[in-house]
Amino acid sequence: MKVLRPIIAVSLLILVGGVLGLSQGTQMLVGVILPSIAFLVFIVGFIRKVLDWSKSPVPFKIPTTCGQAKSLDFIKADRFDCPDSKSDVIVRMFLEVFLFRSLFRNTKAEMHDGPKITYGANLWLWLFGILFHYSFLTVVIRHMRLFTEPVLPGLGFLEFMDGFVQIGAPVLYQSDLIFLGCVVALFVRRLISPQVKYISLGSDYFPLLLIFAIGATGMLMRHYFRVDVVAIKQLTMGMVTLNWTNPGNIHPVFFIHVVLVSTLMMYFPFSKLMHMGGIFFSPTRNMANNSRAVRYINPWNDPNIKPHSYAGYEDEFREFMVDADIPVDKPLPPKAAEPEEAKED
Repeated sequence: MKVLRPIIAVSLLILVGGVLGLSQGTQMLVGVILPSIAFLVFIVGFIRKVLDWSKSPVPFKIPTTCGQAKSLDFIKADRFDCPDSKSDVIVRMFLEVFLFRSLFRNTKAEMHDGPKITYGANLWLWLFGILFHYSFLTVVIRHMRLFTEPVLPGLGFLEFMDGFVQIGAPVLYQSDLIFLGCVVALFVRRLISPQVKYISLGSDYFPLLLIFAIGATGMLMRHYFRVDVVAIKQLTMGMVTLNWTNPGNIHPVFFIHVVLVSTLMMYFPFSKLMHMGGIFFSPTRNMANNSRAVRYINPWNDPNIKPHSYAGYEDEFREFMVDADIPVDKPLPPKAAEPEEAKED
């Protein structure tokens, strides 16, 4: 059911887009109004999520460390796996955002005869992940041709490099094939890996199926149905300039594509896909591991409450700690001698 429900949901979206794209009376709804609303939901939802994260206090210093921390001068520190300064944190974030460095360090454990456990590199997830994200970025940038007039400089060169193999006419873009191939690989990984399958939910399968359907309908438009690109640009430029028009001669597969893209944009700010913005607010990544050198103050601390040190805590509860056989730093003071009159009584 975790896989079946997302498949049904994406199939219904395709059916709705195809039905609404058949009639000129509903093409404006699907081709202009829906994507405009989806774009506003995406922008507002993204900004709101980022603002919520920016206001969230971080009570503890919790950077993820994978190397030697800075200590004595003759001990070599791992600057980027255990950053000590803001500049090292910036480098670490750059490597994480643009090269997916944490995934590159991914390892797998295997049990062999003995029994003996071994660890080795497992770079398939890193490879599929980085290829997927960069091919997705390339596809999005190429689509900017539909929303700008004149076309942004550099787009022609990007399209040339993306299709330099010159397969077929129109040219088959390498980013399209890589994009779809990586989506399939990431989806299959969730099905065949027992560990990943166990923790996967419907919310993990749905975006993969949705993104695959977007890529598949995009390639169908380019290589099979041959939709009218001029009419599509007339529609998109009218949407950008708020001069809504409906050319009326666009194939229904385009509207299926638009419904799927609009769904992805509206789903994005409320899903796990928000890791695109959330990585910059992750305290495990954006904090320096310098708690020994710089005191970290919990932003949740009440300024009216004085810090209670362990020594003060022990002074207050030493008697009860001794009764409970809890080790204490200082022994209990000797009890005062009882008066002679009390002894006689």
